[in-house]
Amino acid sequence: MQAEADQQLLKIVHDRKRILSQEEDLVSYGYDASFGFYRPDLVVQATSSEEVAGVLKLANRFKIPVTPRGQASSLSGGPLPVKGGIVLDVSQWNQKLVIDSEDLVAVVSPGVVTAQIDKAAAKYGLMYPPDPSSSRVSTIAGNLAENSGGPRCLKYGVTKDYVIGLEVVTPQGEIIRTGGRTVKNVTGYDLTKLIVGSEGTLGVITEATLRLMPRPPASRTIMIIFDRFVDSGKMVSKILTSGILPAKVEMMDQASIRAVEAYRPLGLPTDAEAILLVALDGHPAAIDDESDKIKEVAKATGARSVSIARSDEEARKLWKARKLVSPAIVRSKPTKISEDATVPRSKIPEFCARLQEIKKKYHIDLVVFGHAGDGNLHPNIICDKRNKEEMKVVEKAVEAIFRAALDLGGTLSGEHGIGTMKSAYMPWEFSPESLDMMKRIKNAWDPNNILNPSKIFPVPGQRLVLSE
Repeated sequence: MQAEADQQLLKIVHDRKRILSQEEDLVSYGYDASFGFYRPDLVVQATSSEEVAGVLKLANRFKIPVTPRGQASSLSGGPLPVKGGIVLDVSQWNQKLVIDSEDLVAVVSPGVVTAQIDKAAAKYGLMYPPDPSSSRVSTIAGNLAENSGGPRCLKYGVTKDYVIGLEVVTPQGEIIRTGGRTVKNVTGYDLTKLIVGSEGTLGVITEATLRLMPRPPASRTIMIIFDRFVDSGKMVSKILTSGILPAKVEMMDQASIRAVEAYRPLGLPTDAEAILLVALDGHPAAIDDESDKIKEVAKATGARSVSIARSDEEARKLWKARKLVSPAIVRSKPTKISEDATVPRSKIPEFCARLQEIKKKYHIDLVVFGHAGDGNLHPNIICDKRNKEEMKVVEKAVEAIFRAALDLGGTLSGEHGIGTMKSAYMPWEFSPESLDMMKRIKNAWDPNNILNPSKIFPVPGQRLVLSE
């Protein structure tokens, strides 16, 4: 980094301890939860909008790339500093978490951990519904950048559905506000929704106003066991067309079940090809009626058995099993390729069948779990990145998964984002005209292309490479 720029930076961030330049610090900021390593030249731990604005103005002047970063739990490469430059870390900026119980909103700093928002809202009988699996470690700014999902998205929607206002610093260093504190707001272009899900390429989020909801008075967890994996997919469609809208419908295939039982025995049926975990919430009487309907649907779909958690502790045990899938499946091999291809709900059974075909064709360790209720499955491939030949096969299998999802009318990503991991495949889903329109928006906001470059958009000739 140029010496002049370094000196200017010290005038912007007065606390020298929040400017990191030691090799061990730079190396640790070169990773996220996906693939690849990219070493930054400098790390700035920002704690105010003015600091972010100053850093971005400086970066524009000297054409220095800037990569926003939270806790780096991203599975798509979003916070990787591909072009070096400055990593702008907001994870220490967590001072504001204000719950307004009258307006049903939360106003939060970008570094607030997502689960803390729901925990704070619960004190007022409210909840913040988005619940990505990383919610206990991920920052809200990272969730906003990726438009994160989670199990409760089936009933309550994804992150963007709860963002009504933002403070954002543009790539030129201008501090702007979008939206506000009102639930209804159709004044002008919806810049709030444009920023949410833009993966840190259009601006740096420095504050968010989030919509809260009343907490449901009761909940119930149901486990449905299947001898045929495809039947579990059929069951999802039948539940949703029966007039029931569960809070969650999560799927675990046999590989997931067996991995969890080997990792931490919880009494799951290891001989089953799949299980569905269904969460109902709302009025107790409504839950009783919906539970009876689900039993009827399960019987008609060929489920082996249906069991209802008899206590909150038993329910927590079942959901813990679902949470343990990710750590459990990497015990046999050290590398996990996590995908989140999504298909229309009606295509879930066919997608399940296609995944089984891919598993057999490429002879891969494929584990399937995820948010079956909204068609967002997580096909995970367990492998060893040190084995170059194996990784070449894995690359082909990943491409086959993407192609299967798109053939069924689906999308490349339901909640993980595009980042670096899926950018090569954007032309598979979008026409040249659609991609060009996205690029024109990026150029209008960030003409010098300094903010999170090399994300989302494909480079000519680029493809997924896991074997180098």
